[in-house]
Amino acid sequence: MYKAFGKRIFDFSMALIGFILLFPLFIILAIGLWITLKGNPFFTQSRPGKNEETFFIIKFRTMSNERDEKGELLPDNQRLTKIGAFIRRFSLDELPQLLNVIKGDMSLIGPRPLIVKYLPYYKESERIRHSVRPGITGLAQVSGRNNLNWDQKLQYDINYVKNLSFLLDAKILFLTIKKVFKTDDVVIAPIGTLIDLDEYRKNKSKK
Repeated sequence: MYKAFGKRIFDFSMALIGFILLFPLFIILAIGLWITLKGNPFFTQSRPGKNEETFFIIKFRTMSNERDEKGELLPDNQRLTKIGAFIRRFSLDELPQLLNVIKGDMSLIGPRPLIVKYLPYYKESERIRHSVRPGITGLAQVSGRNNLNWDQKLQYDINYVKNLSFLLDAKILFLTIKKVFKTDDVVIAPIGTLIDLDEYRKNKSKK
C-alpha cells in the first residue's frame, strides 16, 4: 500500500512543505550563485528515472565554467567557488530537486539518479533500482556516501528496493538530516575518489 500510493503522497506533501519553508534560502542561494558565477545558478542534466525513463534533474551549480588556454574545462577543484564549497558541504546543491519531487520525477528517498551513460553497465540484478522513482537521498547515501565503491553503492540500492517501507524511508530521512548537519562523508571536491561506473566495470572485467 505504501509503495503503491502512500509514498507518492508522502513525497509530494513533504517536498511542497519543505520548498515553501526553504524558499527564502532558495532565493538567497540562487542570487548568490548568479552573482558569483555571472549567470545561470542552476545545473540541469538528463538522468534515468523510474523504468529508465529520462528526466532533467535540477541542482544548484557549484562550479564555474573556467577553461584553460586550450579551451578545456579546468579541474573540478579549480572551478569550485567558495559559495559552491559551502553549498556542497551542507548538501544544499540538492535543494532544487524538491521541484523534481513535486513534479513526480523523483522521490525524497530512493536510489540516486545516476548518469545516462551508466545504463549499459548495470548488472541485471542492479536494474531493480529503476523500478522505483530515484531519490534525493537513499540508503547508500546514509551508509557511507562517498566512501563506498560502486558494488557497495548499488547493493544498497538493491536492498532498499527489496525492503521499501515507510519505516525505512523515515529512518533514511532522519539519518540524512543528521549527516547534513554533521557533514559526514562529504567530499567537497571529489577528485579521484570514485571513478566512473563504466570505467570501474571495464577495469574489473580485465582482472
